[in-house]
Amino acid sequence: MRIQADQSKCQGHGLCRMSAPDVYDTDDEGQVIVRFTGDIPEDLEDGAVLGVESCPEVALTVIDD
Repeated sequence: MRIQADQSKCQGHGLCRMSAPDVYDTDDEGQVIVRFTGDIPEDLEDGAVLGVESCPEVALTVIDD
């Protein structure tokens, strides 16, 4: 499972980061950063999905391979 972030939709609410700080971070402008460029570690998948579901701007997408 991977997470794709759409920077053009991110408004910097930070709910994803609050939901899963091991998966998400923000840059200096408050835009979401996914800490993993490839697959999310299995033990962090539930948090990653919670972060996606928490985003009010729908800026995050789960990609299942």
